Amino acid sequence: MPGATSDEDRVAEWSWLGRVAYGTALRLQEQARDEVADGARDMLLMLEHDPVITLGRGANAEHVLASPEALSAAGISVVRTSRGGDVTFHGPGQLTGYPIFRLRRGVRAHVRAMADGIAAVLGDLGIVAEWRESTPGLWVGQNKICAFGVHVRRRVAMHGFALNVNNDLDGFRTIVPCGLRQFGVTSTARLGLHLDLEKTAEQIAHAFEHSFHLKLERISANSSRLQIAIGNQ
Repeated sequence: MPGATSDEDRVAEWSWLGRVAYGTALRLQEQARDEVADGARDMLLMLEHDPVITLGRGANAEHVLASPEALSAAGISVVRTSRGGDVTFHGPGQLTGYPIFRLRRGVRAHVRAMADGIAAVLGDLGIVAEWRESTPGLWVGQNKICAFGVHVRRRVAMHGFALNVNNDLDGFRTIVPCGLRQFGVTSTARLGLHLDLEKTAEQIAHAFEHSFHLKLERISANSSRLQIAIGNQ
C-alpha cells in the first residue's frame, strides 16, 4: 500500500537545486506534493532564491515597509503564499529548504523536527540557536537566524525553512520580519561564518535523517523527477 512504510524503513530523496526563482520552486513543490500524496517518496528540496518577499496566510500587508516602486527598483518581487506565518524575505545566500513530507506526527512535530536538525548543524559550527515556541523560529539571542512556515494538504507538508547564511540582511529592512518589530535578524556570516550553501545543505540533509527518523538519498537536480517545473523557468 502506498505510504505504508514505517519510520524505520522510510526512504526519502533530496536535491540541491542552486538558485531558483520563487515561482518555479513553488510549482516544483506542488508537483512533488501531488506525487508524494499519491505514494512517491518524500522529497527535500534545498536552494536559494532571487530576492522576494513572501506573505503567509496570516500576513499583515502593513508589514511590507517599502513602496511597490522602491521594491521594483531594488529587484524585489512580492508573492502571497499558502504557508503559515506573516512576512519574510528570501534572497541569494539564504538557504531555503522545502521538505515535501507526509506528516507522521502532526504539524508542530514536523516544524520542530526541522528546527532540531538545523539547530544541530549550527551547534556543530559553534552557533547556539534556540527554538522558541512563542515566536516560532531559531533564535540567537534577540535575533532570528531561521524562519519556518508550512502548509498541509492531503497530509503532505510543503514550504519549510529559511536559514540566513551569507545573504545580505538589508533585504529585511523592507519588511517587519514575521511581524515582530521588537526583534532583529542575524546570519551565520554576521556571526563570523561564511559557509558554502551546497555543503551546508548536505549537512542539513544528514541532520534531518536523525530528526525525522528517515534515510535521505541525494538525487541530481537533473533527475527526471525534477524536470517538469525546472524546465519552465
